Amino acid sequence: MNSHLPTWMQDAARLTRAGKLQEATQALQRSLGLPDAAALRAWPGASTGSAPAAPAPAGDMLDGYVTELPRAPATAPPERPQPSSGGISTGRFSQGGRTLDYRLFLPTGAGEAPPPLVVMLHGCTQNPEDFAAGTGMDARAQARGCAVLYPAQDAQAHPQRCWNWFKHNHQQRGRGEPALLAALAQSVVRQHALDPRRVYVAGLSAGGAMAAILGQTYPDVFAAAGVHSGLAQGTARDAMSALQAMRTGTGPAARAPSPAARTVPTIVFHGDADATVHPDHGDHVMAAARPAGGPTPTVEKGRSPAGRAWTVTRHPDAEGRSQAEYWQIHGGGHAWAGGHSAGTYTDPSGPDASGEMLRFFLSHRSVG
Repeated sequence: MNSHLPTWMQDAARLTRAGKLQEATQALQRSLGLPDAAALRAWPGASTGSAPAAPAPAGDMLDGYVTELPRAPATAPPERPQPSSGGISTGRFSQGGRTLDYRLFLPTGAGEAPPPLVVMLHGCTQNPEDFAAGTGMDARAQARGCAVLYPAQDAQAHPQRCWNWFKHNHQQRGRGEPALLAALAQSVVRQHALDPRRVYVAGLSAGGAMAAILGQTYPDVFAAAGVHSGLAQGTARDAMSALQAMRTGTGPAARAPSPAARTVPTIVFHGDADATVHPDHGDHVMAAARPAGGPTPTVEKGRSPAGRAWTVTRHPDAEGRSQAEYWQIHGGGHAWAGGHSAGTYTDPSGPDASGEMLRFFLSHRSVG
């Protein structure tokens, strides 16, 4: 079990391994506020008790299959009926010789329109349950009627469960982890009748770097990207250049889109006291994402209720809609801004990265 996880998560995992499922469920329920069955099924490594589903239909990146556990309903407002489609589940997806476990949140009480999907990519040493608890994204997504998908990096792919953003074979369309993650997102959209024009990706640290790659390599899949404490595509090509770039902010220039390519709307958060990923990388990500020309960017300064100061630079498009945003968090370290202490690598003092990302995402749709 990851030593960085909160004590209650480690205790619940220990009880689960010992076969004391009721005690593990109660521990999770007390800490997460989830129904018993939802807490148990949301925990990584829970027994599936089901066989793999049939292969998905052939098509663009859809040559994998999905195995999903039965969903337990999330708590719904008492005045409204609880749709059977809402809740938390875990599943497994295979494509191109790789398999990913994942955690999926579906909103309860959804309207007639297909819900949007936000893909959340955790950082090194994290897992989906930890990332969900720390970012609080499920609660914000429920309020906006969004689904949230948390893929889990396998320790066999990286011993610290980092996404391999720094390897050249994981930085291109149609190859490696970008192809696998894009295929997973498409498959979940099809299986749950989500809105294919409102699929977004966000991540922290290594997950943020992979989100930047996905935004540039799969603009037909992801309508917008959120990069928190991450690095721009092309800032490293191997482990050695990755370490150099993380520590000094230098390295190969970020790979900008070709003039003919569509720039994916991107929102960036980075602490100017980040000692893990150099703060200059916020500028690198913006350089690759901001639109060429267009109106003059606007700059706003503010302070969270907990006292954390921030500066946000917004780059509008011709219609005045924010196309790229850069939130510089003054005094912020390598942590998800506005997160909860129930998860690792969080800064509860704000600003609210999860809420701002959702606000930014939902103002954009894919044009493809």
